Amino acid sequence: MTDNVTIERENDVATITIDRPDNLNALNVNTLKTLDHALDETEDARALVLTGAGEDAFVAGADIEYMKELSVEEAMAYAELGHEICDRIATHSAPVIAAINGYAFGGGCELALACDLRVASENAVLGQTEIDLGIVPGWGGTQRLSRLVGDAAARRMVFLGERLDAEAAAEIGLVGEVVSQEDLDSVVEEMAQQLAAKPRFALAAAKEALNQVHEGPQSAGLDYEKRLWSGLFGTDDQREGMAAFVEKRDPEFE
Repeated sequence: MTDNVTIERENDVATITIDRPDNLNALNVNTLKTLDHALDETEDARALVLTGAGEDAFVAGADIEYMKELSVEEAMAYAELGHEICDRIATHSAPVIAAINGYAFGGGCELALACDLRVASENAVLGQTEIDLGIVPGWGGTQRLSRLVGDAAARRMVFLGERLDAEAAAEIGLVGEVVSQEDLDSVVEEMAQQLAAKPRFALAAAKEALNQVHEGPQSAGLDYEKRLWSGLFGTDDQREGMAAFVEKRDPEFE
């Protein structure tokens, strides 16, 4: 599609790749909007794979350089864009597999949470690391994470900004399986082909039914999360946390 998001197809399987390896596939506004178009382009797929280019990162997170000076209103618009993308992944007509091939922090972890299945390479590291930026997860992490791994594990990840290696992530159910870096593509491809061979309408119905289990309460929680996240912009903690990240130093919170 563009230089920062690509689509590949093999039979009924589509693969969307975030292709900004020099930036650890971080999600700026343009990339998010292009990803949105890519999801449009792959609605006819029977299985969808989401991954990042290179071997260092799945998606290292959102664009902190962009975020650090946002107003509350601008932060809300950014949160809504991230939520829109994650919601579209969660409700995509096909099952979506996250092939996690490296760092998946912040918004990158939230993209993976929105997928139906998560396969990690042995060098993957996952975390909701927003606390050290003076904010909280803002693209669904506070809601989807606890539903997936349970309340206690989610609180540790969000409160402490814990970064989990692939095996630790598998132990709490954050990822379904861990494979070698060399085998990641082939394992995910085989899984995607198996899904694509299933009856299309039954698979779509199964996904819709599984999503429905949490639909009501999660919708309210996601809306609340957006307001909390954007409301932190302009606080001393948010300014210091993001400035420290961009300047490559430790934050000094008051």
